[in-house]
Amino acid sequence: MYRIGQGIDFHQMVEGREFWLGGIHIPHTKGALGHSDADVLLHAISDALLGALGLGDIGKHFPDTDNSIKGIDSKVILKKCFMLIAERGYGVVNIDSTVLLEKPKIMKYAPQMKEVIAEILMINPDDVSIKATTTETMSFIGREEGIVATANVLLHKLN
Repeated sequence: MYRIGQGIDFHQMVEGREFWLGGIHIPHTKGALGHSDADVLLHAISDALLGALGLGDIGKHFPDTDNSIKGIDSKVILKKCFMLIAERGYGVVNIDSTVLLEKPKIMKYAPQMKEVIAEILMINPDDVSIKATTTETMSFIGREEGIVATANVLLHKLN
């Protein structure tokens, strides 16, 4: 049996924050603002995992009103979401994701991000697709005020 999930996440980009994407730190003058490390890519993938099995979203499992998880590493969020699907007998087949941002250019970091994501989800890095696009300077993304990530995940029932 197969299940598909879709996730999307948005965060503001602000001065004075580290920029985390796909589980790695990327040098930049701005970082995403959020209750956690605000890694939009890992959040979108986490939401896709949860959505595939009708388990809600990361806001349900990791509410921004919970001060005990303030600043949480999004790799921990992804691991916990993966555990929830694994407990139900599912594994990941593949991931297709897109990051929308004007700057910085991120594709040189994609192989490292794929390694991090694949290790957490117990799949091959070749089963993780990361794409990036700009909005050609249009909208809040083009003005470098925010970042968006989308992800689609295919799950399969293990035995």
